[in-house]
Amino acid sequence: MLEFQLLTSSAADCYCEGMRNVTIAALNRVLVGIAVILICKVTLSVLVGYRQYVPPDFGSDFLLGRESYFYGPYGWAFYAHLVSGPTSLVVGTILVSDRFRLRAPKWHRRLGKLQIACVLLLVAPSGLWMARYAATGAMAGAGLGLLAIVTAMCAAAGWRAAVARRFQEHRRWMWRTYILLCSAVVIRMIGGLATVLQFDALWLYPVSCWVSWLAPLMVFESLRLFETPPVPVAARS
Repeated sequence: MLEFQLLTSSAADCYCEGMRNVTIAALNRVLVGIAVILICKVTLSVLVGYRQYVPPDFGSDFLLGRESYFYGPYGWAFYAHLVSGPTSLVVGTILVSDRFRLRAPKWHRRLGKLQIACVLLLVAPSGLWMARYAATGAMAGAGLGLLAIVTAMCAAAGWRAAVARRFQEHRRWMWRTYILLCSAVVIRMIGGLATVLQFDALWLYPVSCWVSWLAPLMVFESLRLFETPPVPVAARS
């Protein structure tokens, strides 16, 4: 009888753990779906805004006051970031899909190499250089600069884990990379919400430069605390 009760209790625990993991997986799918919609919207807005950047219109919001240093390293960083940022978001959205990874593993590896190269060679270096010229001051520049560094570190750690065939660790690092890349979406959401609420404060953008990546990353790490690792078959018997 005691053995039966222990088996029943173990089965109930496994069921609860399974349900918890299913709930977390469902939440992840919902969040990814929302992210896909927002990323498409942001990417489209960036493409529409290209007419202000090619050739550069120094009367536009972002380029206002940048003419004195635009023609040089900043201009190269600006255009590199303009192209690589949306590209890395779109490719990252494809790569975090488990369905795509399982159905097209070769394409997952090819796009993964493209993503790592894009982040390490273009997105992070250009973002770090542009952070020095943040229009709203040192606080915004520090937030954007640290974002570039952390993004590069996560991408590099994900690449090393993949090479070592530690795929579960690889997926965690690449999820972090993707979340950090999505800061471009989050910061536009904050700005859009502030516009709707007619809220205009000098500290809003500098704070957004930190909140846009720290808050989503903290949510991701918090959700990981509730994940239950799969129990090996030998341990269940």
